[in-house]
Amino acid sequence: MLKWAIILAIVALIAGALGFTGIAGAAAGIAKILFFLFLIGFIVFAVLGVTVFKSVAK
Repeated sequence: MLKWAIILAIVALIAGALGFTGIAGAAAGIAKILFFLFLIGFIVFAVLGVTVFKSVAK
């Protein structure tokens, strides 16, 4: 998911530089959504790793 966010951010930068503002805005919006979904998933798994899985390993 993070890979797609980075790819879409690069597409948005290139499209913005070439003057395709509509495409740049759409790609940037999708990249932002994917990044925040990745961030939420990372935080959830980090909390689970610290709490639940640590107690199972003992």
